Amino acid sequence: MKAIVTTKYGGPDVLQLQQVDKPTPKDNEVLVKIHASSVTTADSMMRTGKPYFGRLFTGITKPKHATPGTGFAGQIETVGKDVTLFKVGDSVFGESIFGTGTNTEYVCVAENGIIAAKPDNITCEEATPICDGAVTSMNFLKNLGNIQPGQKVLINGASGSLGTAAVQLARHFEAEVTGVCSTANIELVKSLGADKVIDYTKEDFTATGETYDIIYDTVGKLSFSKCKDSLTENGAYISPVIKLPLLIQMLWTSLTGSKKKAKFSATGLLPVAEIQAFLQELRVLFEENKIKSVIDKCYPLEQVAEAHRYIDQGHKKGNIVITM
Repeated sequence: MKAIVTTKYGGPDVLQLQQVDKPTPKDNEVLVKIHASSVTTADSMMRTGKPYFGRLFTGITKPKHATPGTGFAGQIETVGKDVTLFKVGDSVFGESIFGTGTNTEYVCVAENGIIAAKPDNITCEEATPICDGAVTSMNFLKNLGNIQPGQKVLINGASGSLGTAAVQLARHFEAEVTGVCSTANIELVKSLGADKVIDYTKEDFTATGETYDIIYDTVGKLSFSKCKDSLTENGAYISPVIKLPLLIQMLWTSLTGSKKKAKFSATGLLPVAEIQAFLQELRVLFEENKIKSVIDKCYPLEQVAEAHRYIDQGHKKGNIVITM
């Protein structure tokens, strides 16, 4: 089968299309023929091996897993002898975090892993990004932010993968949503349900005097110290982009008993059962058309390197999808 393979850290050119052996599912696994898979900003970061301390998890001298990509959607082609939750022909979507990557034609996934039946009303391209953007934002808003109806929530990077999902989820949880993005993406963020949109090229929200219960910095461009005065008394600054200053701020706000908190979570390291619960909750929201995937561009498998180059420019809207 065809797969993208990388044998060292570096630029997009390290991503090479190769022929590799088709996997065989274990007794508790299903073999999924992938119709669409994801390419994310996190994939780009893991390709470079930066920040360097991340190599403790991704591999010291080269990526532990040669094939990149985590999100997938497709059809089950084979099931292991002990599988009872799925059958051949089922349309599914999910995420492969610690095993083989998904920028390939086939992937094996445990039936009790991060996998679910694909809603009939969305395509594979629309299902693929759910585990990357929507699951992460669900974790941050619900678990870390403890989002409540009527709260004021600001989402920095509101037009990206995490941000487009977060705007819709925050509205679903009946919060008052402010999105921060560039001029070109204002109408997109408004269309997703933001009550207010701030153009960061023209206005600094930290200088307006407005305060928020949750500041969700999806792109890691800010800091707790910069946002502190824009938080309510018990507000939280949450970000999925881990940097040394954020770690220090997390420890400081915890040790000093500060009511204003800096918080981080590695969603992919949560117990599988917890991620699966988020996945099932989101599946219902997609079925009921309460949330949708925003897709910027689709690339064929042969152009994964080009997809990475586009992401590295830092201007994508929503999600990038690889089609087979």
